[in-house]
Amino acid sequence: MNVTWQPSHPFIERPEQWPGAVLAVHQTLYREVMARDPMCNDKLRFELRACRTLEQWQVMLLVTPWMLSRVLMPIQPPALSIPADWSAEARAEADYLVLGPRLDFQLLDQPQQAHLNYHPRLGHYLLQPLILNMAGFDSVDAVFEAWNRVIRTRDENMEKMRRDCPWQKEVSRRELFRGLRAH
Repeated sequence: MNVTWQPSHPFIERPEQWPGAVLAVHQTLYREVMARDPMCNDKLRFELRACRTLEQWQVMLLVTPWMLSRVLMPIQPPALSIPADWSAEARAEADYLVLGPRLDFQLLDQPQQAHLNYHPRLGHYLLQPLILNMAGFDSVDAVFEAWNRVIRTRDENMEKMRRDCPWQKEVSRRELFRGLRAH
């Protein structure tokens, strides 16, 4: 059975309206489902940052009491296969799952993985969990600072790898011929 991507509900007419809808839906999920979860950090408020358009996706960073994630809302339905049990009809009455099935896709010519999700008000969307243990954070700013440290460390390591790539190092003649004398 071919399952089609369910775009956002008609009440969200333009991508500019998606951030508000994403916040409202996740606040409702917290009140109705997640507030009873002991893994939630009730000190954290809901916040979106870095809302932008990348290729055919509206992308935003979302802090909730249960995770920091990248939310990807398609501007046009993407060519991604959706499992039959994740059709809009199947998910409309199903219990909420924080992370649905993992999907592989391309974004900015880079392979990506994200988890499919569905909410009747948002349609299908993707989540990339960035931080799942929110217990140690006292504020949303602390969450974003932790994520910024991860990004800085990743960038520093990538730069270091570029500098230390063995094939880019100059090899002296002595080093080049050292192994040949042993034979």
